[in-house]
Amino acid sequence: MSDVTDATFEQAVLARSREVPVIVDLWAPWCGPCKTLGPMLERAVAATGGTVELAKVNVDDNPQIAGSFKVQSIPAVFALRDGAVVDSFVGAVPEAQVEAFVAKLAPAASEADLLVAAGDEASLRRAVELEPGHPGAVSGLARLLLDRGDAESASELLARVPETAELRALAAEARLLGKNVDLGTDVSGLLDSLLERVRDDESARQEFVDLLETLGPDDPRTTRYRKALAARLF
Repeated sequence: MSDVTDATFEQAVLARSREVPVIVDLWAPWCGPCKTLGPMLERAVAATGGTVELAKVNVDDNPQIAGSFKVQSIPAVFALRDGAVVDSFVGAVPEAQVEAFVAKLAPAASEADLLVAAGDEASLRRAVELEPGHPGAVSGLARLLLDRGDAESASELLARVPETAELRALAAEARLLGKNVDLGTDVSGLLDSLLERVRDDESARQEFVDLLETLGPDDPRTTRYRKALAARLF
């Protein structure tokens, strides 16, 4: 899942849809039905193991995208393949309907997909052997490697595939682990200390950005510290 803006839409949605189907969820913070539908979409897309991607668009902040889809009410959901809309629906529909909508976009499960669904290390390694660029296999195996503290192997694995929001967060975690940064400590304290050095210290700046990636876009600290970083740099 990724948050898409007017500035990133062409690359993150239109271009990306030529490689993998992309579902665009048009929502707003004040929209009650959006809060019901959003988690359903996230679960259904996650179940595809990376064969379908989800792009979230806050229509209040990105009117250009909303206008391009001629949106009159939200939530509004569009499925894109090869740069074109192939399916859509409006409103908070039942979860079974959401799952069917997503399933129609997902290709038939490959052997690697089935191995990823198994989830154990041997299956994930075999899936990577069969499809070295399989997003689900790479992210699943990278997660296992990070959990055991093998940052180097996780980084090498993640470098094989195009970046997504999930893989970017895993890569950030791998870099932090390689620097022996303890993510179980006070992250806000770490960010505050790094903020003093980000302007002139590239390593501190990368560590700062990596910490924000591990927090994720939904953590209120992410927006606050990104603004603080921009103020220091510009």
